[in-house]
Amino acid sequence: MTKEDLILKLSDLEWEDFEVKTAKAELPKDCWETVSAFSNTTGGWLLFGIKQNGKTFDIQGVENPEKIEQDFLNTIRGGKMNVFIPTIQAKHDFDGKTVLAFYIPVSKVKPVYYNSLQNTFIRRGSSDQRATNEEIDAMYRDQTFGTKTSELAPGSSRNDIDDKSLKEYRDYMSRFNPDVSYNRYDEEEFLQKLRILDNGICTYSGLLFLGKRDSIEKYFADFRIDLLEIPGTSISDAYTNYTFRLDEYENLWDYYFACFKRLKPNVDVSFKLTSEGFGEELSPGLKAMREALVNMLMHADYFSPAHSRIRIFTNHIEFFNPGGLPKPLEELKEKDISLPRNPIISKLFRMVRLAENAGYGFDKIESNWKLYNGTEPAYELAFDTTIVKLNTHVKQTASSESIQRTFKERSEKLRKLIPNGSLVDEAIRTEFQDSYEAFILYLENDFGKASEKLRDNFGITSEKLRNKFGTSSEAKITSTERRFILLILIALDETLTAEKASRFLNVSDRTIETDFNNLKENQIIERIGSRKEGNWNIITNE
Repeated sequence: MTKEDLILKLSDLEWEDFEVKTAKAELPKDCWETVSAFSNTTGGWLLFGIKQNGKTFDIQGVENPEKIEQDFLNTIRGGKMNVFIPTIQAKHDFDGKTVLAFYIPVSKVKPVYYNSLQNTFIRRGSSDQRATNEEIDAMYRDQTFGTKTSELAPGSSRNDIDDKSLKEYRDYMSRFNPDVSYNRYDEEEFLQKLRILDNGICTYSGLLFLGKRDSIEKYFADFRIDLLEIPGTSISDAYTNYTFRLDEYENLWDYYFACFKRLKPNVDVSFKLTSEGFGEELSPGLKAMREALVNMLMHADYFSPAHSRIRIFTNHIEFFNPGGLPKPLEELKEKDISLPRNPIISKLFRMVRLAENAGYGFDKIESNWKLYNGTEPAYELAFDTTIVKLNTHVKQTASSESIQRTFKERSEKLRKLIPNGSLVDEAIRTEFQDSYEAFILYLENDFGKASEKLRDNFGITSEKLRNKFGTSSEAKITSTERRFILLILIALDETLTAEKASRFLNVSDRTIETDFNNLKENQIIERIGSRKEGNWNIITNE
């Protein structure tokens, strides 16, 4: 650490890799907590001779820098810590005051503690926290990174493999990787060569990937992959906890397809036929999403009490995984390092071309997603968890005044639709302009807030409609009122889909399709172009 780096750090309170101690005349006892925490998480600099006072730092210096340095190095190498910790030292002078800096690297052997296991610490933000038993267990599992799920599941056998999943996997391999040698093997050799079985016993990986659910749960009591669709940009602004939650499936092979089916509608996809006559989906967004899904399933810590989880919000998708990264993110991206936590599971995905390599694929996720919508994934990384976020919606750049003006212009179409009373009460018809803010939120895909705004502010005198909406997700509106709202949504978004409208109104896609058909039959709206590429037009009485 240079003197300039140190000065810069002192002006920044948002650090996780930097800790100061006064240590004027002797080593502070809590410095060993920081040594443990840095060793167990991301590494960092420990500095002696600086006092923190709230948000400011006072450089006091150490009285005897040579003694402090030797005491620290002799203690850290003399058996106080359970493993040897190499350090990098630096010394800086500030107007005659000496500051000592020691870099503590991430240890390859965790947990790192002093005196006893209970003195294991981790770094959270800018503080050292005592590790929980679960976190310590995760560190011990990381010592066997890449080998744990390759071990044999005691007492298991071929009978624990699901026949349907195995057949589907082999069929998929023959279609999408027809030249691979595994296609020529009989079942016994196939299972043995791919290490799904080893001498008639399932590996943990083989069991997780193709096993029967009842058999998997003997070893992983609460086995599941969660997928939730949440009607909001966050948990706090969603009007209900979720509108969809994935059912339980047999194994990872089944979970992959169930998750992919729910993820796919969130990106635009085009198709072409391959030379073999198969339909090929073309979309960099789809490639990025598939890579993120497979990445999650390949690199999860399945022995953790936490579970892999996908949350589909209205403006982003979040892939959460128990288990940290084996190396810093930038190093994994730059070198495309192949260090899979579950190498057998990684190979099983790779052999059917659902994964391109055994690495983490962050570079492919980033490049494809940026190509798709111009945004880059966001990451939240801890020593025992990994979160990848994909932004699915780029917000409108037009000013609110422009949106309001556009809304008022389009709303005139609704005033000319049909005679008073034949579609909806005139009071409701004339009051919808008061709620344009709700539809601005709608345009930004913020369904939760838009629905709340609509329920609270739709009109001034129309107590009937406001009461129908109510304040709970269980409140109902009539089909006539719902179709009127659909007309407003179409006026704002001529490409409105049943799926999008159903999320806004909290009804099924089929209900919206019925409403669309009703409005078409009554010559209120018409479809211009194809079902997939076309748009809606409101028929006016001009």
